[in-house]
Amino acid sequence: MPNSDKSSEWSEYEETIEKFIQVIAKNMNLYGITSSVGRLYGALYFAEEPMTLDDMRDALEMSKTSMSTGVRSLAEMKMVQPAYKKGVRKDLYKSEEDWYKSFTSLFGNRWRHHTETNIEEAEEAIHELELIRDQTEDDHLKQKIADDIDRLKYAQNYYRWLMKFIQVVESGEIFKYVPKH
Repeated sequence: MPNSDKSSEWSEYEETIEKFIQVIAKNMNLYGITSSVGRLYGALYFAEEPMTLDDMRDALEMSKTSMSTGVRSLAEMKMVQPAYKKGVRKDLYKSEEDWYKSFTSLFGNRWRHHTETNIEEAEEAIHELELIRDQTEDDHLKQKIADDIDRLKYAQNYYRWLMKFIQVVESGEIFKYVPKH
């Protein structure tokens, strides 16, 4: 096979992989992850071997500081992990290739934080409304507050249910109901 044909095939290959890395980056936006961090994950995912920050910088043409911040974010989400190779003194990283594990960790972390905050905010709103209700003589306002407290308690029940759902996802129990492929 002539060298130019192989070069053309490699270019097509690289273009195809790059397109998919862009898809990964766009999808990760759904979870609040920047597209540059998504591209970083994609590059690590398709890398044949673990990469150093310098390797990542060269592959993505981003600053080493950006790479370091991105790797740290991905590590916190359990989407990348340190790797070791005999004779290599620089830090190496590889992607977590179990997307199910990554999703459950990422989903759990993101949703848990927001849901806990929503439960606390509803509790605070209920407390503040109860103080207003106890001080007012306005019967119409008292009724409106009672109705709104009921709405807030309904919201809290929903958020508590959502916390149970998050636990089902985080524990991996979700896979009993929705099996992995």
